[in-house]
Amino acid sequence: MMPGDVGAGVDARCRCRSVSIVSLGTEREAAAGSAGQPGLVRSYLRGSGLVAELGSPAPSRLRARILGGVPLEVHECPRWDIFDSDWYTSRSLIGGADIIVIKYSVNDKTSFQEIKDSYVPMIKKALNRCSIPVIISAIGARKNLPCTCPLCTSDQGSCVTTSEGLQLAKEFGATYLELHALNDFYIQKYFGGVLEYFMIQSLNQKSSEKMKKRKKTQKCHRVQPPQLDQPEKLPILKGEASHYDSDLHNLLFRCQCADVAFYSQDFSKVVEAHKVILCSVSQVFMLLFNVKSPADIHDSSVLRTAQNLFAVDTGAGLPVPHGAAEPNALARVIVKDSVFCSCLLDILHFIYSGACQWERLEEDIKKKLKDSEETEHVLEKVKCILKTPGKLNNLRDGSSHQIHQLYNTSLRLFFNTPVLADVIFTIQGATVPAHRAVLVARCEVMAAMFNASILQAMSLLICAEMYQVMRLQHICELYIITQLQSMPSRELATTSLSIVSLLKKAKFHNSDCLSTWLLHFIATNYLIFSQKPEFQDLSVEERNFVEMHRWPSNMYLKQLAEYRNYVHSQKCHCAVM
Repeated sequence: MMPGDVGAGVDARCRCRSVSIVSLGTEREAAAGSAGQPGLVRSYLRGSGLVAELGSPAPSRLRARILGGVPLEVHECPRWDIFDSDWYTSRSLIGGADIIVIKYSVNDKTSFQEIKDSYVPMIKKALNRCSIPVIISAIGARKNLPCTCPLCTSDQGSCVTTSEGLQLAKEFGATYLELHALNDFYIQKYFGGVLEYFMIQSLNQKSSEKMKKRKKTQKCHRVQPPQLDQPEKLPILKGEASHYDSDLHNLLFRCQCADVAFYSQDFSKVVEAHKVILCSVSQVFMLLFNVKSPADIHDSSVLRTAQNLFAVDTGAGLPVPHGAAEPNALARVIVKDSVFCSCLLDILHFIYSGACQWERLEEDIKKKLKDSEETEHVLEKVKCILKTPGKLNNLRDGSSHQIHQLYNTSLRLFFNTPVLADVIFTIQGATVPAHRAVLVARCEVMAAMFNASILQAMSLLICAEMYQVMRLQHICELYIITQLQSMPSRELATTSLSIVSLLKKAKFHNSDCLSTWLLHFIATNYLIFSQKPEFQDLSVEERNFVEMHRWPSNMYLKQLAEYRNYVHSQKCHCAVM
């Protein structure tokens, strides 16, 4: 490939650009003199017309025009000591290059090894990960080619082999060339072809960067369409974690709706509790409060535990302390074991808290009794109470994990059953028995009604606010918000549901979170709700809030109108529409 042949095909836009080449190393052998024919790059430029030679011998600067008039500047550094004497200059030189040419003689292995070990790492460091093309040129015909016979080793280190050159090019990510002689055929066809390919690539890249910069500059001077900002983020409502265990624990702590009282052997009251909670724990309490008969219990150890630990007062033998009358609904139970009775409050706290803190119960009893035998005695009694028939026959070896598996607050056993029920709901002629203690602690019966529509959820929210069931009110708020968020715009536009009416009810019933969210919801969907008649029912304060936070904003609509007028006046296409 000749320089004149390529120049005609170069884009005219590239002619205003220039190419910088840095040529490193020499193609002559160390023993040879400096006289002779020109070097590799000079020989290539000889056919292009050398314009000027500037600078000192190290490095020298050559200027020429190639490819039909593209300016070319070559920095020739035949001596590598420039990296040792002036690192800053050499780094700047390599960093500003478009193409790097590295030359060495195939018959000078000492110089090649020095280039590979010392100067190639410096070039990599100076490039600093820049993707500049590199051409490695191995020049000359090898002398005294080494014999492949294993017995001949004298000449194996006298020249640089092709594999060594290829390995260096591979490590560098470079293009490898072998030129047996510095004549026009090798220089123009092989070296010139590769060099001009990289020249054209460099020119095209610079032209592309210039065009991008020009387009960017032109774009900055154009009238831009208004940018539609994102709508304001709706208030975030975090879901409340379940507090089932704490609810039951607080039920014991506050003694609400208690229906059983435990007494010591000296007839002093110890603690009040709830039959339904205790019977959900153990068959011992089921037997004690006649939920099950002795015939229903097939484990003799349950019968023995109930008889040895407790005695239910029939109303005749137990005196009333301090002359106070006990409520008729409050059953009275005597605890026969005095040591167990002294720890009864801790045991009930353990049961009402979910029976998941066995180690804490052990520590509390140890601190209270301060006697290892009595502590072990009480813990064994607790295990006997919690025992499920057919499980853990040897309670003495029971682990904490096994104890937790034994205990399961099966309140579901008492759902919709008259056993221990003290409340009856009448619903359309049907009766539903329930337990006051559970309703007070959890309100699970009303929570079971939650699978309803938005209007039903609002009705339930009003009831929850009336009876101050705050968590149920919060669940209703989350349900209403979730349902409204899932409605598409078309459904919002056609629905008969009045969002403004929901807003009024939420405000009236002190649902601040829901009312705030609904105001933001109306503002975010302003184009839909502003067309509905109910929009006029908003108060002045609410209307001002919606207008302030509306989406799209008035500013955007004004900018959009101005841009449309501009597009119409220029008779061009709209970039937005």
